[in-house]
Amino acid sequence: MQLTSFTDYGLRALIFMAALPSGKMTSITEVTETYGVSRNHMVKIINQLSRDGYVMAIRGKNGGIRLGKPASEIIIGQVVRDLEPLQLVNCHSDFCHITPACRLKNALNEAVQSFLAVLDSYTLADMVENNQPLYQLLLSEKPSLRNR
Repeated sequence: MQLTSFTDYGLRALIFMAALPSGKMTSITEVTETYGVSRNHMVKIINQLSRDGYVMAIRGKNGGIRLGKPASEIIIGQVVRDLEPLQLVNCHSDFCHITPACRLKNALNEAVQSFLAVLDSYTLADMVENNQPLYQLLLSEKPSLRNR
């Protein structure tokens, strides 16, 4: 199974924000530059993460973005469910004439549920806590963020 770039960069943006010192704001531009993704794409991702409650976006001169709740409360499997279209195949009878007798859809659904069950055992905090190499990779060239 391969995640869409939307989900991939959504998870990366959350990891970046979780690696920041507590309460520290960042910007979409900073996240975009860190990962080398288009700003327009990241704006859409951050907007969705904000609607889902994972990110708090504050407008204005002193605004920015940060996690909308503690990293320990953000379950990776739920983020994937919220961002990813998880239908692996199109099983509508208009598209596939074997749908009424197909057993593949059940096997694929079971596989997706197993995949998500594993991701449900991890939080965003698990991705960043005590991960000095991550802090160095994400924050080493950003002196204002180094105070961790």
